[in-house]
Amino acid sequence: MFYTTNAIVLSKLKYRDNDLIVSCYTQDFGVLSFLLRGVLKSKKGNTKIAYFQLLSQIQIVIDYKPNRALHTIKEVKINTFYTSLHTQVVKSTIVMFLADVLTMALKEEESNLELFSFLEQKLDWLDKHEKISNFHLLFLLQLTKYLGFYPDTSLVEFPYFNLSSGLFENKPYGKYSVSDENLEFLKLFLGIIFDDVATIKMTAKQRQRFLDMLLLFYELHLGHFKKPKSLAVFSQVFS
Repeated sequence: MFYTTNAIVLSKLKYRDNDLIVSCYTQDFGVLSFLLRGVLKSKKGNTKIAYFQLLSQIQIVIDYKPNRALHTIKEVKINTFYTSLHTQVVKSTIVMFLADVLTMALKEEESNLELFSFLEQKLDWLDKHEKISNFHLLFLLQLTKYLGFYPDTSLVEFPYFNLSSGLFENKPYGKYSVSDENLEFLKLFLGIIFDDVATIKMTAKQRQRFLDMLLLFYELHLGHFKKPKSLAVFSQVFS
């Protein structure tokens, strides 16, 4: 049966000589994978590939059948035309990194309209703004709201944060208790919106340490999560 749904491209992989497998986060069905047959062997195929750049926002007509591993796309069009996300080096590096994170973090084949709206809005924000050095940090932190392990802020005044429990604590419990400057940055990011994210002043080393803490936070709460392969390239660009 054919359905029309909005989607965000998460990854693409060459399959055989002329085919691509594309993974998307869809508005109506969650994560789905699609087989694009023959797109690598013709000039017309090259035009089609352009729709599937990482984190592109597209609308697709799909032949969807439950429990099928690979689905078919019948029609595709761009929903949002980015002006800088795929052309500026720093932004394209952020895109590559976040696509890796989302590919590992999003596994469910079910609709989550709030999460989909969050992704749409924040990608649009990234495309339109220039002061973005802290964007990925706030993005990763706010994404945890939709993944089910956002920090409990009811005791945010306490001097420790436990990455394993997601709680602020009065005393350190275990090896995942945070009390250094990462704790202070965490409290700042918890109380800020994207339009003000550039007001948080961090050195490159501080930004990297805070990112490492956030990725550990993900690993502790998502059993299948591993540090993105693009992390090394991403860290070089932001060093």
